[in-house]
Amino acid sequence: MIDLGISKMALIGVVALIVIGPEKLPRVARTVGALLGKAQRYVADVKAEVNRSIDLEELRKMKDNVETAARDVEHSVQTAATDFEKDWAATTAGLESSSYEPLATPVPEYKNPGKKWRLKRGATPGWYKARHGVRTRALSGAARVARFRPRASTGGGQP
Repeated sequence: MIDLGISKMALIGVVALIVIGPEKLPRVARTVGALLGKAQRYVADVKAEVNRSIDLEELRKMKDNVETAARDVEHSVQTAATDFEKDWAATTAGLESSSYEPLATPVPEYKNPGKKWRLKRGATPGWYKARHGVRTRALSGAARVARFRPRASTGGGQP
């Protein structure tokens, strides 16, 4: 990398001032700055693309590893299932179907009780709730404040 210190930058500036002239120097400096910015963006884009391709390659390798592991697991499960089926067939081969007896008592069939299950009924009667001040309806916050707000006294002349 080029080692540019303050003294070398000052020397480049003085040479540019002499060669280009004071009138054109700001325009040339803007152009050089814009070109350097484009070059930096291009280099950053190339780096990002290289990193993406490296990550993509790593993901492909990981995907291949997972697929091979899944195939191995599937194969082992299939072999275990076939072994189980063979063992089950060997075990149940000696059983006779005539030795099996169904349940002695039949299971009763479900009968709808005929209740109005959509109608919600409380266990406490409504007259009891009314007498003892149990709330039967929900109050909003404003209604609750209005209900329990202390009443203004009528002796002061204010309503």
